[in-house]
Amino acid sequence: MDFDLTDEQRLLAESVNRFVSDRYGDFEKRKACRAEPAGYSAANWRAMAEMGLLGLPLSEEQGGFNGGPVETMLVMEAIGRGLVVEPFLATVVLGLGLLRRTETDPDLLARVAAGELTLAFAHQERQARHDLHDVATAARRNGGAWLLDGAKGVVLNGDSAGMLLVSARISGSRRDREGIGLFLLDPAGQGVTRRGYATQDGLRAAEVVLESARANLLAENALPLIELVADEAIAALCAEAVGAMDALRQMTVDYLKTRQQFGRPIGDFQVLQHRAADMLVASEQARSMTMYAAMMVQETDAAARSTALSAAKALVSRLADGLGKEAVQLHGGIGMTEEYRAGHYFKRLAMLGVLFGDVDHHLRRVVAAGGLPE
Repeated sequence: MDFDLTDEQRLLAESVNRFVSDRYGDFEKRKACRAEPAGYSAANWRAMAEMGLLGLPLSEEQGGFNGGPVETMLVMEAIGRGLVVEPFLATVVLGLGLLRRTETDPDLLARVAAGELTLAFAHQERQARHDLHDVATAARRNGGAWLLDGAKGVVLNGDSAGMLLVSARISGSRRDREGIGLFLLDPAGQGVTRRGYATQDGLRAAEVVLESARANLLAENALPLIELVADEAIAALCAEAVGAMDALRQMTVDYLKTRQQFGRPIGDFQVLQHRAADMLVASEQARSMTMYAAMMVQETDAAARSTALSAAKALVSRLADGLGKEAVQLHGGIGMTEEYRAGHYFKRLAMLGVLFGDVDHHLRRVVAAGGLPE
C-alpha cells in the first residue's frame, strides 16, 4: 500500500488544518459554536461549503471535490484535532454517502454541497444494538406514497437536519437481511416527532418517532449500501480519533513540561516520560490502522472490507480509550474540568469508541470472520 499523499491531498490537509486552527484555536470559540440554536456555527458551515468540503465525495460533474476515503481521512483528522462541532460526519460522510448512490435529484446534492441543506441518517433502533440488519421500523404503501412507522435513536444532528434519510422494513421479519428500504423524508412533515438533546461530548443528536410519516423511497434492499456507508463512517471515525488523540497527547506533554512539583517540571521524572512515550506509540499505532482502514474501505469484497474496518475500529477505540485515560490521569484534577480542553477530548474519544459499534462488537465480527483478510 502507498501511504504517500499527493500534492492535492497535502494542500487539502493544510487548508483544513488552517481553517480549524483559525476557527477553533481558541476554546471559547467552540463554546460559542455549541451555544448557537443548531449546536454548531452557521458561519463555519458556510465557510466549509465555500472551501468545497461539503461536496467532498461528490464527482466533479455533481459540483463536488471528487474526494475518496483518503481525503475524508484528512478532513476528519483535522476535525478531531479541533473538536469541531459542525455536522460533517452526519451530512457529508453519512448523508451524502447514501444519497449520492441513489437516483436522487441532482439539485438536492447541490444544495448540500452549497451548505444550504444538512442531512441526518436515522437508522439505529433501541433493540438492535449495533446490528445494522436489525430494523423494526415499518414501511407500507398507501396509494402512490410510502408511510413509515417506528422509532429511531441517537440520530446524529437529527434535531437540526433539513432532511432525514431513514431505513425501514418493506418486507420480512425484524432481523432479515432482505427487505430493508432507504427513504428520504422531510422532518417538518406530518407524523414526524423529533426530540433533540446534547450528547456527552458536546455535540447534538435526536430521538425520532414516525407515525404514518410520508417518505420517498430511494432504494429497495438497501442493506448492502447501508453497510458500505457505515464502513466509510467507521474509517472516518478512526481518523477523527487520531486527530483528537494527537492533540490530547501534545497537550499532555506540554502540561508535563510546565507543571512544577518538588521544584522541577513533573516531565523530568522518568516514569512520566515513559508514560508519555507510551501515548506517542498508541497515537502512531492508531494512525497506521486508520491509514489501513482508508485503504480497505475501497475493497470490493464486502466481507473482507467489513472485517478490516471492524479490526481498525476495535484497535483504534482501544488505543484511544487508553490514551484518554492516561492523559486525564497525568493532568490530575484539571483534566476533567469543563473549562479545560483535555476533558472534552476524552469525552469525544469515548463517544467515538461506541459509535457504529464498540470494541467487543467489532472483535466478535473479526473472530467470526476468521481474522483479517490476507
